[in-house]
Amino acid sequence: MTAAQIAALVIFIIMFLLIVTEKIDRHIVSLTAGALMLILVFGIMMHSPSDILKTLAFADLSKPDFWITNGTVAEEAGGINWATILFIGGMMVMVEGMAKAGFFRWLCLTIAKAVHYRPLRIFVTFMFMSAVLAMFIDSITVILFLASVTIELANMLKFNPIPVILSEIFCANLGGSSTMCGDPPNIIIGTSLHYTFSDFILNNGPIAGVTLLVMVLYFYLAFRHHLSADPETTDGKPVIYPSPSEAIQNRREFAVSTIIFLVTVVLLITHAQTGLTVATIGVGVAVVTLITAPHYAKAILREVDYRTLLFFIGLFVVVDGLDRSGILQMIANLIAKLSGNNPMLTIGIVIWLSAIASAFVDNIPFAATMVPVIKTLSTAMGIDLTTLAWTLSLGTDVGGSATPIGASANVVGISVAAKNGYLITWRKYCKYAAPATIISVAMFTVLIFIRYL
Repeated sequence: MTAAQIAALVIFIIMFLLIVTEKIDRHIVSLTAGALMLILVFGIMMHSPSDILKTLAFADLSKPDFWITNGTVAEEAGGINWATILFIGGMMVMVEGMAKAGFFRWLCLTIAKAVHYRPLRIFVTFMFMSAVLAMFIDSITVILFLASVTIELANMLKFNPIPVILSEIFCANLGGSSTMCGDPPNIIIGTSLHYTFSDFILNNGPIAGVTLLVMVLYFYLAFRHHLSADPETTDGKPVIYPSPSEAIQNRREFAVSTIIFLVTVVLLITHAQTGLTVATIGVGVAVVTLITAPHYAKAILREVDYRTLLFFIGLFVVVDGLDRSGILQMIANLIAKLSGNNPMLTIGIVIWLSAIASAFVDNIPFAATMVPVIKTLSTAMGIDLTTLAWTLSLGTDVGGSATPIGASANVVGISVAAKNGYLITWRKYCKYAAPATIISVAMFTVLIFIRYL
């Protein structure tokens, strides 16, 4: 290994360890690691100012096909994936606008009312709702609102919310695996490899859908005896149910935010036909949201998670350093050697490695690291790149469900429960989520083999 390769690898490992320990904010860790990669590896060791410019990738923003494509696939240049940054940022603005309008609380209460506030029915319908919402909205936001409403209903109906929250978390991660915008790893994979929303839902969607049905049955069998309550009375007193309309403070704002959301979904589904890139959709959605809610605009902008966007920027720089220094080529060669150039074994290694790694480290940096690896594997072994992409996507998205720290949605759900007096320990979480993850990844493996090999 060259000095540049050793330095790049050391920077990456230290960054990963610091992210896992959570002693320092992860955006500070990734930005610092990115700066070291630019200065130390590219500048001092590789003497390549051109690589610094390519990694920063500011020139991409001025290219017409960054905003509108003509149907051809542009050459992937690497570096900071500004399409991912702009799309996630735009979706954050839209979601904050929807939250201000009361959309999420209204939806939860409407569904609870439709099933007559029966705990077991709420349990099952909220699992499906979690999965469906996570197909289009950041799973962190989905769990934040679902967990809060679940606890509100649990306190009212006197049932234990922990089984419901655990199931919602898992189903959000599973539902998010089926679309390009459902989970951050998918956004990275899609924008890096130029896949569309339709590509994801046609390939990942059926696999995730079949697995979701099995997981709903799994959680139902695991928790059905934990969810018994009389929805008509609690402590001998009649229950007063909250009306869904109470969540709507301003009907005009609610209607506008709902329309924006539906139009966004349509644009995402059709962006391959319209030529609008996800960057354009993200920026457009953000602008329209802010224009239509002027008195909330400042509050919405304050609520955007800028630290996550900065984390992505630093992460892309570090991963590009691994790529340009040749480290990722070495990892791809190792996987090819371990698999003996057997496509089936290679896919098995990628999906289980992705799932196991994502259970203990943030699946976002892992996915960003593996995208160049699967591109190299595809070229070296003649395996269809799309098959490896769906394998990586499914493994990272659902593998993170196995432990409380594997995905951001897990951390948020556990935090909301703890703030309301419901402690979800590692043991309790893993007792149910780890077996569910193993079953899901095993199903993914078999279904991928059946469909693509």
